[in-house]
Amino acid sequence: MESKFLHMPTLEETRTASRTVLSRVASMRLLPGQIVALAAGALILVGTGLLMLPLATPPGVDLRFIDALFTATSAVCVTGLIVMDTPNEFTLFGQLVILLLIQVGGLGYALMATLILLALGHRIGLRDRMMMAETLSTFDMEGSVRYVKIVAILTLVVEGIGTLLLSLRFSQEMPLGQALYSGLFHSISAFNNAGFSLFSNSLISYQSDIPVNLVVTVLIILGSIGFLVFQDVWDNLKGKRFRFQTHTKLVVITTLLLLAVGTLGILILEWNNPQTFQPLGIGERLALAHFHTVSRTAGFTTIDISEFRDATLYFLLLLMAIGGSPGSMSGGIKTTTFAIVWLTVWAVLRRRADVEVFHRRIPSDLITRAFCLCIIALTMITFFTLVLAFTEQRPFLSIMFEVTSAMGIVGMSLGDGTGRSFSALFTDFGKSVIIISMLLGRFGPLMIGLFAVTTRIHTRYRFPESRIVIG
Repeated sequence: MESKFLHMPTLEETRTASRTVLSRVASMRLLPGQIVALAAGALILVGTGLLMLPLATPPGVDLRFIDALFTATSAVCVTGLIVMDTPNEFTLFGQLVILLLIQVGGLGYALMATLILLALGHRIGLRDRMMMAETLSTFDMEGSVRYVKIVAILTLVVEGIGTLLLSLRFSQEMPLGQALYSGLFHSISAFNNAGFSLFSNSLISYQSDIPVNLVVTVLIILGSIGFLVFQDVWDNLKGKRFRFQTHTKLVVITTLLLLAVGTLGILILEWNNPQTFQPLGIGERLALAHFHTVSRTAGFTTIDISEFRDATLYFLLLLMAIGGSPGSMSGGIKTTTFAIVWLTVWAVLRRRADVEVFHRRIPSDLITRAFCLCIIALTMITFFTLVLAFTEQRPFLSIMFEVTSAMGIVGMSLGDGTGRSFSALFTDFGKSVIIISMLLGRFGPLMIGLFAVTTRIHTRYRFPESRIVIG
């Protein structure tokens, strides 16, 4: 009987196979958004590895892989949800790793890569400009390098001023070096809408501190309003334009309305709550309501929000779902998307054929994308909430609040009672679900946008219409 032996590949065959695999990988043409998402994934893995180094945590702290991965994902996605107490369970090295991940994740991989190429004197090709346009939510690829320079300069200036002002305030109660570090950390965290803090109770200790509240809220608003608005303002000041773009006006008006409605809503719902607003004066109540309306995109808190009424928490949950503006550090459905949906509803109620704003007509494809983004976001929030409600056996509203915070990359949480987020109470499976939620909240809209901007397939035929009864 003839024996059969398993053929062992020779060294030359192995080399040939390796070259074939590498050539196929190199020939793969990834879309710009896919490159950004893969780069972010690599950054998360690198951050996870750095956080698991012994010098990242103090002696006696056991950092598991799932917790390191959760922290790195939250930092890169600038979410702010924490399953480890940042000031007490990470060393200075670990905190600096988190801060670096926040900065790179907030500005975006494409922007950071472009800055490096510019610094080295490389030319920015068409593919790189496509990646920047999608990552930064610009209108087109024209002037994208100039846009990146504006973003970088504005970021350094705003974060620098924020660091100086916060450091001056913190220096009144801590050594100068610690005050500078705290000022830098909270300035970057606030401008990037990350919500990470060096205080275990977030900013509750500074509830009535006007300088800290004012600086942090201004940083959050500047980081959430979008760089497109700043570019438009700058172009008008330089005389390149003589009127603000429709995008700028819609962002500003919608943001102001959300701030006004949010502040008034929280103020009314919590006015006579003995656990929160009732013991405070009118000015303090107004300041707290305003702070948490602004922080709906960042996650900082100046009061224990777990004491809020269920109605207030649900109202705040809706504000978190809306989020910030396109081209900003914040996530959520986006203010312009929210505005377009309601402008469409208003047009339907008025029986208007076009959706109009500021004497301009909104294209039908933007309306379709706005509704798709809203439906997908609400569907994902509902799906992940139901999954966690089934597996975690925790209060339903607390779970929904946590999922919305993750999908909206907000970071606001009802907490676990020890300074960590509510996610710290979840099982490893529950934490994995929140990690996926943060990734989808950060990069999901980008991937959806890629499908919308690719070349359309024009068919040579159309099916006949059919009337369907609705309503």
